[in-house]
Parts: sequence; structure tokens; C-alpha cells
Amino acid sequence: MRASTLARRSQTPLSLVGGGGRPDTSDGELARGLIAGESWAIAETWQRFAPMVIMMAERCLGSKSEAEDVAQEVFYRVFRKAKTLRDPDALRSFVYSFGVRALRTELRRRKVRSWLLLDRPELRAEGAHRTPDVESRDLLRRFHVLLDRLTPRDRLVFVLRRMESMTVEEIATRTELSVSTVKRSMGHATERLSRWIEADPELSGLLDGRRWGR
Repeated sequence: MRASTLARRSQTPLSLVGGGGRPDTSDGELARGLIAGESWAIAETWQRFAPMVIMMAERCLGSKSEAEDVAQEVFYRVFRKAKTLRDPDALRSFVYSFGVRALRTELRRRKVRSWLLLDRPELRAEGAHRTPDVESRDLLRRFHVLLDRLTPRDRLVFVLRRMESMTVEEIATRTELSVSTVKRSMGHATERLSRWIEADPELSGLLDGRRWGR
């Protein structure tokens, strides 16, 4: 079965694509199998890179369920566009770039919904993901409310820099922005988040007594 068939968006989660993977293969070998539409390569690509994409999306969106939805979309596009990968050894970057683009689109969509008052992310209940540490969970939720106040670009840049530990140059490449634009966005996000957090006594501890660096 070809990648486009297995990756077709349906009621079946991509997490069910399992079995037949080859975890010992290199990224280059995996990419070549994916380009050829091999079923084992499709399964292994999901198993190898889905955790990375889901974690990045959850850090950015503050929601496990939304992160999983984004991952579904990312791998649908990865499987469909596999043949456009020119350097098989760059498969990880290839997947990551689709993740960044999907998140940028989702953040813009979320901002529009918020403007139209059709959706209020700060009011959404996430009962399915509660933990016994209610206080920590509440602080995390409130931090993501502040992230929602940033522009989509500033938020994405901040998450990639501070939470994904990417360099400014890497962010510029993945987001197709200039290095100077990434630095400006990081500066905007840092200054605004620092000010908002300092205004909240309970959240101010997140700064550890200093402002985030750029």
C-alpha cells in the first residue's frame, strides 16, 4: 500500500500504523523507503518522529489533544510530499519543517477564532488531561493563556527558541524568516511575556529572578 493511501485522513488514527517498522535503519535508508512508498517505512517514520512532533506541538499549543491533531496533519503531508525530499539524510529536518508550518497555520487560525470570539482558549477545560498536581497544572494553563496573547509568529519563535532549544539560525531556516526577523520576534515575545509574568506574583517564579535571554 502506498504512502498516500495509508496517510489519507480518515477516522483511523495514524498511531495505529504499526508493525513492520525497521528501527535500526538510518534516516537516509528510511527516507528512501518512504519515497518508494514502502509500508514499513511509513510505519517507522511515524514511530520515529511522531513523539518529536507531538511534544513540540503540545509545548506550543498547550493541549495534548490538539497536538495529536496537528501530528495527524503533519504526517499526512509528510507522506504525501515524501518524493519532494531531495536529501534523504535530511529526513528529520524535512519532518520538522512540516511541523513548524502546521503550527504556524494553527496559531493563526486560533488567533482569528479568538478575535471572532468563537473560541476562547483560556476558558477551555481540559479535564481529560488533569493531573493530581492541580496548582502546577493551573500555572501551566495560565502561562499558555499568556502565550495566546502573543502574535502567532512571536509565539512560534519563542516556543522553538526557549522550549525546543533551537538556534536562531535553525528557526530562520524552518520558518522561512530572516535571522533579523527571528531576533525581533524573540525580543518582542520575551519583553511582553516577562512583563506579563512579573505582574502575576504566582507566575513570576517562572523567571527565576531574571529575564529570558534571546
